[in-house]
Amino acid sequence: MSNVFTGAPCGRKAASSRVPQRTQACHLSSLRLGALGALLATAGAVSTPIYALGFTEALELAEQQSPRIAAQRLQIDAAGSSQKAAGTLPDPKLSVGIENFPITGMDRGSLTRESMTMQRLALMQEVPNRAKRDAQIASAQAKVERERATLAVQRVQIRQELSQAWILAQAIEQRDQVLTALLAENQRLQDTLPSRIAGGTAQAGDLLAARQEALALSDRRDNLRRDRAKARAMLRRWVGSRSDEALEGTPGPLNRPVEELRTQVQRHAELAQYPAMQAMAAAESLEAQAQARGDWSWEVAYSRRARQWGDMVSFQVTFDLPWQQERRQGPQIEAKLLELQRLEAEQEDVTRRRLQELDDSAAELAALQSQIERLQSAGIGLAQGRAQLALAEYQAAKGDLSAVLGSRAQVLEVQWRLIDLQAQRDAVTARLNSLIAD
Repeated sequence: MSNVFTGAPCGRKAASSRVPQRTQACHLSSLRLGALGALLATAGAVSTPIYALGFTEALELAEQQSPRIAAQRLQIDAAGSSQKAAGTLPDPKLSVGIENFPITGMDRGSLTRESMTMQRLALMQEVPNRAKRDAQIASAQAKVERERATLAVQRVQIRQELSQAWILAQAIEQRDQVLTALLAENQRLQDTLPSRIAGGTAQAGDLLAARQEALALSDRRDNLRRDRAKARAMLRRWVGSRSDEALEGTPGPLNRPVEELRTQVQRHAELAQYPAMQAMAAAESLEAQAQARGDWSWEVAYSRRARQWGDMVSFQVTFDLPWQQERRQGPQIEAKLLELQRLEAEQEDVTRRRLQELDDSAAELAALQSQIERLQSAGIGLAQGRAQLALAEYQAAKGDLSAVLGSRAQVLEVQWRLIDLQAQRDAVTARLNSLIAD
């Protein structure tokens, strides 16, 4: 940009008596600009941060420091702990009591005079049927698998959110570099205009126009600083204090062709949860069906009486009688089967929606790539050529400074548009790369 936007009208016509002085002045001005450019380049090299954060390292930090991941890992541990208890028998019950204690008659209040009075100690164990316990085991296992699938979803979501923040931050830095170069050009122009105005080779309004451009560029720089602070705050959520470091690398190109993503749509991060949820619903349906078989329990009791009467032992077995299945177990079984059907229909709906999103993203990616290639091959060159032509006309006293300022503002807009398109393309690519839950 420095060759295009120096704005040095050394080619303006001047009196022949002043040509050697003008030529010398232009030569000295060029030397100063060259020295200034070298100084700026050196300063930029010195100010480059020593430490830089790579995307892969940032992703590892994001997963390590994410409370969301930590919470989901705890959820998996909790589900695994609950799985150990699935299918086990309920705790036995111990009962202690007195039977046939007299409260009237001549033996009232006595534990020994009445032969039917007994101190009873009983142990009872409930035994759910085997099908119900197997269903509980299957349900607990499916819950663990669901939580693991949810963890995979959380990981790809973090990758996608980090990628968006990363791409935005890098795009802002690129815009700032373009704007900084243009501000430097404007400052050099303002530095040379007073002498040109005094020498009659520039108009007084040129300095005002250059200052107006500087004000507009300063407003843009303020907006960039605001956007940079927001982008770094987004990064700070994932990588902490390292968000202020320079960013190296990108989330990467498309790692799978779109057609391959279509064939593997069932591995989509959201769809990966449905097999586990369907397994849970199927296990709950089997458990509801097992309710129709009924459970049973056994009990053994020891009854102690007075010494002259002797002690006793009792044993009994109790069975559930699910005789109202059409009113109790039947509706529960139907509800669980309907829940399974709901999940299947929901999975199909999500599959179709994700396929549509894939097609939309593929079309968007193709359009963005085409626009980027067009700008790189022709758009930027045309804008720069127009700026060079406007500068040449200004130097030859055939144009005014406003045309130069307008044309180089157009170059700025084209360069910013290229940065924005590349950021949009990278964002779509990152979204596509975050679809499959590996």
